[in-house]
Amino acid sequence: MKAIAARVTRGLNIGSLVDVADNSGAKIVRIVSVKKIKTKKGRQQSCGIADWVKVSVRRGKPDMKGKVYDAVIVRQRMPYRRKTGERIAFMDNAVVLLKDEKGNPMGTQIKGPIAREVAEKWPSIARIASIIV
Repeated sequence: MKAIAARVTRGLNIGSLVDVADNSGAKIVRIVSVKKIKTKKGRQQSCGIADWVKVSVRRGKPDMKGKVYDAVIVRQRMPYRRKTGERIAFMDNAVVLLKDEKGNPMGTQIKGPIAREVAEKWPSIARIASIIV
């Protein structure tokens, strides 16, 4: 994983309900924690595009409900700024579930676009993405 070329505004908090963009079987998940992020003592963690998070499945296949998985945020509604000066915002918040610590996605295809910053940081997710914005 390398650093991303954007100044990402952290638009999602712990407890946020987000859609799942892949075909792993989960539909809606809740963000439980953010991995590999530093924050001030006592401040709640927040996350943005291309961040690695822990999620709990709220809706989806019955065998997945309530289970905790790793995920990567691929879309966020809050605008963020790229180095070129343009601002990017998506229509919804979405994640892709991971099956292992190396960053391999659980699903085989991703519905909808993903951000270019995700493709830079997570190449295994970029391979199965249909559209990269």
